[in-house]
Amino acid sequence: MNAFRENLFRDLTPEIEKTSRSWYFLFAGFLAIFLLGLYGLYHQIDKGHIVTGMRDNVVWGVYIVNFIFFMGLSYAGALVSGALHLFKTPWRAPVIRLAELITVISLAIGPFFIFFCIGRLERIPYLLIFPRIQSPIVWDVIAILTDIFGCVIFLYVSFIEDFAKLRDREDLQVAPWKKKMYKILAMGYQGTEKQHRLLSFSRNVMAAMIIAIAIIVYSVLAWIFGVTLQPGWHSTIFGPYFVIAAIFSGVGLLIVLMAIFRKIYNLEKYITLKHFVNMGIVLFVIAAFFGYFTFSDYLTKWYGSVKMDKILIDKLFTEFRTYFIFANYIGILTPIIIIAIPRLRTIRNITIAALIALLALWVNRYIIIVPTLETPFLPIQDIRHDWRFYSPTWVEWSLTAAGVAVFGMLFMIISKLAPIISISEMEEAEERENLKLKEQVK
Repeated sequence: MNAFRENLFRDLTPEIEKTSRSWYFLFAGFLAIFLLGLYGLYHQIDKGHIVTGMRDNVVWGVYIVNFIFFMGLSYAGALVSGALHLFKTPWRAPVIRLAELITVISLAIGPFFIFFCIGRLERIPYLLIFPRIQSPIVWDVIAILTDIFGCVIFLYVSFIEDFAKLRDREDLQVAPWKKKMYKILAMGYQGTEKQHRLLSFSRNVMAAMIIAIAIIVYSVLAWIFGVTLQPGWHSTIFGPYFVIAAIFSGVGLLIVLMAIFRKIYNLEKYITLKHFVNMGIVLFVIAAFFGYFTFSDYLTKWYGSVKMDKILIDKLFTEFRTYFIFANYIGILTPIIIIAIPRLRTIRNITIAALIALLALWVNRYIIIVPTLETPFLPIQDIRHDWRFYSPTWVEWSLTAAGVAVFGMLFMIISKLAPIISISEMEEAEERENLKLKEQVK
């Protein structure tokens, strides 16, 4: 057991002790993209929303697509990490922290796209000072703040044992400020039976809470669309449809991150083919559910033959047909086919399928937002083409890229402060395996 723990520390902490040159180059690349996004934001604040593609018809665009997408990733991370922990999934140890980090980092990024979308940022405090509870937007603000609070606590509780282990390692070669940080964040945890029991109870309670919160919060986000009378949005299944879509994208991102960190930090011994196959099967099941909800949503709109719905569906199958095919055919069928055929279940293929699913979900959000807003109930006559139809500008794309860059930078920074794979989870998994072997011997 001691040898296992020593190997575990040696394998999972090198990125905390030293920083490679390639790490600095990659971080500098992300930082350059972030600075470009800041320039785009400055340009937008200086010139106004005229520098974006948003106009009177399409008042929402890529910003809202990104907001929904990142919030979906956060809720999916909460659901996956909470479920893996609560149901004591045997193989969860190497991947559960990645899911927890996806939750908190996505929650930190997503709301900023709302700020980019509105033109009067000085009025934001009034949303908290004078809220109208009748407004679905207020529901969303309350839900998101609650989710951030709960998920940060869950993530911190999961780190306490590792902070204590890092604090107690005299041979850990880190800066003095890191040692001091570990001591503060460990909160006096000494690994006693009582402390361990209380910590496990806290994690179980928080896991159950964030599962419920994630479902409620993303349902509220879906209701912002569903309670309107806009064609394509007024749907009773938008709540579960959005929740399933969120899990689909989140599982896809988790698989991609597993492949990236496995390669960069040489974690092949801990993140194995078994973990990719298991997460791939989850992706397969969610893809089937997502495909069913997508089919049901469009079938009922098409069969009902309501004029505005018919116009919207015609637009999707003509002007947006490439996006529609990628989001609702390629994005759904690719992971199903790859996972369904055992011979294709390699790490590379599963990662490619997950990446396609992730991109397809972003496109799916795009074709939910833009075509609907281009199909108003009261068409505007004799108006300029670029005011009637939406096309994202470089400002919107720069801020989108900046959001992705911040996501990468935050992951890189956290990987320098704490292990990406939970040491305490791995030790518990080893203990369970040893107990299982002893029982088999008896």
